Amino acid sequence: MDNGKSKPVDADANYSAKEKVAIDNLRAKLSDIVRPDTPDSDLWKWLKARQFDVSKAEQMFRASKAFRENIRADFLLSEHSVPEVLQKYLTGGFSGYDKEGSPVRVELFGYLDMKGIMASVRKSDLEKSKLLQCEQTVQMWKEQSKKLGRKVEGLTVIFDMDGVSTKMMWRPGLQMYLHLVKVLEDNYPEMMKRLLVVNAPRIFPILYKLARPLISDDMRKKIFVLGADCKEFLLKHIDADQLPAYLGGTLTDPDGNPRCATMICQGGEVPEKYYLDSSDLLQHLQEATIPRGDKLLVDLEVGNPGSILRWEFKTEDHDVGFGVFLKDGQKNIPIVPVKRVNSHLVAEDGSIVCDVAGTYLLCFDNTFSWTRAKKIYYMGEVIDSDDAITSEIRDLVSKGDWKTLEEKFETTHL
Repeated sequence: MDNGKSKPVDADANYSAKEKVAIDNLRAKLSDIVRPDTPDSDLWKWLKARQFDVSKAEQMFRASKAFRENIRADFLLSEHSVPEVLQKYLTGGFSGYDKEGSPVRVELFGYLDMKGIMASVRKSDLEKSKLLQCEQTVQMWKEQSKKLGRKVEGLTVIFDMDGVSTKMMWRPGLQMYLHLVKVLEDNYPEMMKRLLVVNAPRIFPILYKLARPLISDDMRKKIFVLGADCKEFLLKHIDADQLPAYLGGTLTDPDGNPRCATMICQGGEVPEKYYLDSSDLLQHLQEATIPRGDKLLVDLEVGNPGSILRWEFKTEDHDVGFGVFLKDGQKNIPIVPVKRVNSHLVAEDGSIVCDVAGTYLLCFDNTFSWTRAKKIYYMGEVIDSDDAITSEIRDLVSKGDWKTLEEKFETTHL
């Protein structure tokens, strides 16, 4: 029974003999930079993140300390002013606490315009803003621990993928998102208690495949892909008044908005008025010149049906025609009909799901121009489907199977 008095920080810890030895060894190696009264549980997190390799845990801890000092992480809550564009368009927010007292954060991945955000802020702004969220989580732990009279840790994340399409596979944006995930993992080990994926789209296996290198076996055990039992599962872990109404709870904004927009940033497309310099967004593209009255054809091999073909391009000064074809012997079958696009005004990107394997052609058409060559920056890539990844995801589905979910979202998320 909770009598309202705080317990010693490690009162509930139950470490094995091997873990206790590792904790003591790590404490000795870090004696120059950690306080003598640092709880065993805090050191245990760094060891857990490095499979109890003391040397690797020490290296991780020291690298994090240097990074945090450089970015002044300990002062973010009091000093950092989040840029306006991130306040308005960096999706997500805290809705309350789960039944164990840990914070609940809702991430609206499908409404995140990473391209617009990356054109509007520096990389360090993004890093600081995400670290600030973690510092807020740590502060919430302290407040909850004091309130409940016991140590509270962990974070429950509801990862809402409503609105996700193949546009989310824009390579620089996805790489930045994964970089931010790695920054958080490297500096706040074992923060994640559970990750609850809702509204998983048909392309979820491919997105999961791209993120898989950052997902440890331990982290994989914390991921749950929710299907028809979404509300039931969420309410099992989160009281209704701490869960947004649109997810099956009773929490709303003061005006009754079930999406709780006053707590959870809803994101959306970033207006160009916020853009600083988008030139860096072209660094991953190849460069070519299309002669006047000519075409540039780019061959891409698709090995497996269900794979995704992506493209992105921008021209200097003038428009160009663009289309996609599938080679069939001596014929080229149009998949995306050629049409002129104003790619000199804004970068064009898109994707298709390839129903059949074969050779696909990206066609950049300048045959309509007999006076001007066109300088173009472009890329094309194939992201293969993967049966092994689909099998792994099947194990993450909380109830039912992935095939059922895939069929449910097949027509609504692409």
